[in-house]
Amino acid sequence: MSEQERCERARPNVIWVFGDQHRGQALSCMGDPNVNTPNIDRLAAMGVNFVNAVSGFPLCSPFRGSMLTSKYCHKSGVAGHNYRMDTSLKTIAHPLNDAGYHTAYFGKWHVDKTSTARAAMHIVPPERRGGFQTWVGYENNNSQWDSWVHGGEGESAFHYRLDGYEPDVLTDMFIDYIRDRKKENDETGEVRPFFAALSVQPPHDPYVAPAEFMARHNPGDVELRPNVPACHWVEDKARRDLAGAYAMIENLDWNLGRIREALGQCGFGFNTHIIFFSDHGDMHGSHGQFKKTIPYEEAIRIPFIIGGEQECGYNRRGNCSVDAPVNHVDIAPTTLGLCGIAKPGWMDGTDYSHYRLLDNPKDDEPDSAYLQAVVASGHEDSVDKPWRGIVTNDGWKYVCFEGCEWLMFNLNDDPYEGVNLAHNVIYKDKKKELNGRLRKWIADTDDDFSVPNF
Repeated sequence: MSEQERCERARPNVIWVFGDQHRGQALSCMGDPNVNTPNIDRLAAMGVNFVNAVSGFPLCSPFRGSMLTSKYCHKSGVAGHNYRMDTSLKTIAHPLNDAGYHTAYFGKWHVDKTSTARAAMHIVPPERRGGFQTWVGYENNNSQWDSWVHGGEGESAFHYRLDGYEPDVLTDMFIDYIRDRKKENDETGEVRPFFAALSVQPPHDPYVAPAEFMARHNPGDVELRPNVPACHWVEDKARRDLAGAYAMIENLDWNLGRIREALGQCGFGFNTHIIFFSDHGDMHGSHGQFKKTIPYEEAIRIPFIIGGEQECGYNRRGNCSVDAPVNHVDIAPTTLGLCGIAKPGWMDGTDYSHYRLLDNPKDDEPDSAYLQAVVASGHEDSVDKPWRGIVTNDGWKYVCFEGCEWLMFNLNDDPYEGVNLAHNVIYKDKKKELNGRLRKWIADTDDDFSVPNF
């Protein structure tokens, strides 16, 4: 029996490839003229591009806690930075382990409450690594050229500095893991499916990529989004940051291509679903803001693409775009759905895996995505106070502070969010409707937040 025939009889593999602070607009397949991402574009062309995917809390740690547990940020234990994921909760690794999958995680973790002055020196103990059978990672680094990883336990524990640019070296490790799965199949004569996550820091700041990628981008040539104000210091900073960020995105795209090549060489290319996404976006000067923690489109919109070859069950071709409001809690159940595993009752999210075959939403799908900033983050050049909001399937966004309406946009007419309708009496009925829908989200998720009373 050939490798392909053996794999076709097994459950499919799934891999996650995701960066940090990569806004959804920053892909060539999404129309950004500053960046060239052929491997990501090909993944979208061969699969499904969820163009309305959001980061339910546009901050690294809260997103990751929800990504792993399918619990909203106020229930995962990770309400903000320097919070620890609730170890009594299961993660996506547990149902996959139970189903016979080999599970692995490589790279940034950031849900374990740093205990040292520099997060790279913080050791995540084995019992707090989410149940993954293989775990090689770090709590946080924010230094792609001086990155440390650790793993193992007891006498087999290790902690060392990566020799090179973090995404490149982590991708090398990831490819070695894929080859080890092929070797295991050859030795046993059986096919054990695997789930593996690759979590890299870029395009998070500092915005510096390898020289060959940086050489492609000049700050003076960057085309800014229309909502970057004509303020010289904002434009200058945005151009400098974006030149580096785009170089980092193209490097990540290159590494995705290396992974796909390795999957093909090992016979897994026709039996592996790839999910490409990010934990949140980056304002890069839009509305005069930078980085994250704010509910504008540049911070909350993320890439979310599910791809795979035809043998993985995709009947789509030609850059299929889906409007479903995928959120951070939906990643785990959608992944399980791709494996043919039912969503456990303890997961809060929705399984969107059927979109690889079907055009229409299921009757029980949400009509909106729930957005949160549970605690003040302390980040500069953004918003440093709690808020709640929603983005609806029909293109409306509504956000409020505690007891006070803040933002309301009709994204269909105003995609760059230039006209805030929250305080315009003409739209009072729409505001009341959206406020009521937000109130229901808060009640349904057992959140504790007071929306305005109208």
